[in-house]
Amino acid sequence: MTAFLLTQGILLIIIIFLLYLLSWFWPPDSPWAPWWSTDKKTALIMCKMAKVKKSDMIYDLGCGEGTALISAAKEYGIKGVGVEIDPLRVWYAKTAVSFSGLKDRITILRKDMFKVKIEEASVVFIYLVPKAIQKLKRKILSELKPGTRLICYRYKIPYLNLIAEDKERLIYVYEIPKKAKSRSRIK
Repeated sequence: MTAFLLTQGILLIIIIFLLYLLSWFWPPDSPWAPWWSTDKKTALIMCKMAKVKKSDMIYDLGCGEGTALISAAKEYGIKGVGVEIDPLRVWYAKTAVSFSGLKDRITILRKDMFKVKIEEASVVFIYLVPKAIQKLKRKILSELKPGTRLICYRYKIPYLNLIAEDKERLIYVYEIPKKAKSRSRIK
């Protein structure tokens, strides 16, 4: 019986590991989010490009492991909210935030990013596949205040004007326009 349980446990671990590896190569036009991570160096470059300052409230939509928020909080002293629906990633991010001693600065929510109000954000991190970015259009244009900066990693936001980019690292910075378009006509 013990050998059977051990074998089942090992098989489960192998399956989870293979699914994790598969998520790295998930097609970018898929509606599902692969388990890609933003490394600390990239997160800090994103912050610098977006001119992050201590007074900023950063929302990370699909925060994954929370690396970008943790890096921003350590380097710039920001407060942040990570939104993630995957319970395993939420557990990982909450654990990382706790071990980093940043529980007073970073909140990780296990929620659907489309159902979380983001209007208090002054900066938004987005590392999502193109379908999710397109689906966020109404939310971004209706909830974010003019002047809010959005930093998108890897994929562009086609419905916003680009204000800065790092073509080599695929980092794109956008800003909600000061004179926002009629929000009642957002499609």
